[in-house]
Amino acid sequence: MKLQFGTARPGLDYIHRPAVFGIAEREGRLACVRVDRGDGHAYFDLPGGALDGEETEQQALVREFAEETGLIIQPVDRLTEAAQYFLKSDGTPVNNVGGVWLVNVTGADPSAKQEADHELVWLEPLRALFSLRHEAHSWAVARWLRGRHASATAAEPR
Repeated sequence: MKLQFGTARPGLDYIHRPAVFGIAEREGRLACVRVDRGDGHAYFDLPGGALDGEETEQQALVREFAEETGLIIQPVDRLTEAAQYFLKSDGTPVNNVGGVWLVNVTGADPSAKQEADHELVWLEPLRALFSLRHEAHSWAVARWLRGRHASATAAEPR
């Protein structure tokens, strides 16, 4: 089931943009990117982005993680699907539509990082929940947290 986040502004023609994002955890923190385009309005996103050509979500996610963070990842499980209306940095109205995946970090290749305005940061899950730019990303983190809590609770002795 796809959930739609954001509000389409009247009079704008939103481009359908297939996209994918990932949740990677390390030592209780989530991989996020701090994006600073030099306009004084830095923001946090989950790593990921648009699919190129005939890429699968998994292929795009591996590429996007490398380009934005220098991390090598393996997609594990598709957590959810969501859509987000927003305006890109250049003002283009888009509706990102696609999956949010759980991923494992398997290594790092700093030479693969291509996006100089993206900085890898590891945020506490609650900070990520409240700091991510897109509501769809925050919702995915909340869903991940609930699933993680449910798994931990089920494993507790009664």
